Amino acid sequence: MPQFLLTIQLPDNFDPSLQDPAVFSDMAALGEEMEAAGVTPKIAGGLMPASLAKSLRVQPDGGVVVTDGPYVEAKEHVGGFSILECADMDEAVKWARKGAVACRASGEVREIFFRPD
Repeated sequence: MPQFLLTIQLPDNFDPSLQDPAVFSDMAALGEEMEAAGVTPKIAGGLMPASLAKSLRVQPDGGVVVTDGPYVEAKEHVGGFSILECADMDEAVKWARKGAVACRASGEVREIFFRPD
């Protein structure tokens, strides 16, 4: 069955400690709904702020430069993700739509094309 990466985007200045507790209860309720439907994430989680990221850039000589902060300059970055097995993109979008509402955040759905066995 195909797997899909579902992400949410959060602003650079996002502080998880300031989240309304209702967000966490809505996310837990969504998890229960997904489990009841037989769609359990392979993995899911929230990410620390992009300002704490390390970016890696491969150099022409094969070396790698590591710098502080996100890879791209943007006002939003990936703030959380899950990987779901779904029948197709339509089903993945259905769950992503519910996740966007529960997390109160925009998101993206992408099919995973390569999975090592």
